[in-house]
Amino acid sequence: MTPPITSVGLLDPDQVKSVLGAAVLAPSTHNTQPWRFRCTPAGLELHADPDRALPVADADRRELLLSCGAALFNLRTAIHALGAHPATTLLPRRDDPTLLAVVRPFSARKPDQRLVRLADAIPRRHTNRTPFDAAVIPDAVVAELRHAAEVEQAWLPRLDPTQLEQLRELVHKGHQAQVSDPAFLAEWRHWTARSRDSRDGVPEYAAGAMPSADGGWILRDFGSSRRGRVDDSEPVVVVIGSFDDRKADRIRAGQAMQRVLLTATAAGFDASFISQPVEVPAARAELRTLLGGGLWPQIVLRLGHGAPVPWTPRRSLDDVLLEPDRLSA
Repeated sequence: MTPPITSVGLLDPDQVKSVLGAAVLAPSTHNTQPWRFRCTPAGLELHADPDRALPVADADRRELLLSCGAALFNLRTAIHALGAHPATTLLPRRDDPTLLAVVRPFSARKPDQRLVRLADAIPRRHTNRTPFDAAVIPDAVVAELRHAAEVEQAWLPRLDPTQLEQLRELVHKGHQAQVSDPAFLAEWRHWTARSRDSRDGVPEYAAGAMPSADGGWILRDFGSSRRGRVDDSEPVVVVIGSFDDRKADRIRAGQAMQRVLLTATAAGFDASFISQPVEVPAARAELRTLLGGGLWPQIVLRLGHGAPVPWTPRRSLDDVLLEPDRLSA
């Protein structure tokens, strides 16, 4: 039986359905979509879905929290665009470890057009794993991206050429560590090259470029339909970091990630993830040192212009809604 979608605060059921539909368009590692939602009189609850964790690639569930943080930012932004203030509380109950946030749309507010612009970008944002061209991202857009991270209590540091070259080396180290691990490869294969009928995982038609072995930026190979080098030109590569690495910091970093991604989308740029240096603990520790030791690296993004690609699928709202009176469907 499908859990009911009810009015929540200022939002009627159709509006609640609309903002939840925006939330589930967030990115997630291997498109696992590790989130659940519940409609309550107190607000809209965001829950982590532990059954969709990646025990090898994401042993401490850091990326699960980043993904849920991205869904939370979409939810907040979509609510704001409807003229309601999304009052948000992180980790409201210690006795419920899956409950990550409650969003209460209980007061009217004139929408900020900057957030309306980001809300409009939600259905257009998608991960682009194709090679990027040599288009330059203007300094003004880079400043917007940095501001987007800061608004969400994260930081997007400026990397000099030496740091970028060292980061490239860390990408290669992380990649080699992962492809040498049979458990990682088994988990990766489970979630990739999915059929067109699948509503999660990465389908073959959304595959990226083959990994390069000659010093380029390595992307994961998600299938065989798209081939090519990822280092045909130099993309803009950025790191998003947090000042601490607790559960709440990771959720905030996920919100910062999504705000940065939507800002890039609104400005006409594509993005994809370079995950190896933040998924492999030793590489992440080296990256933290590379950034000066004051930031915990959470996300590495590659920005530019790629070839048009299809969207990855999403589960239906029926699949991600929790019953009102219990924590599991």
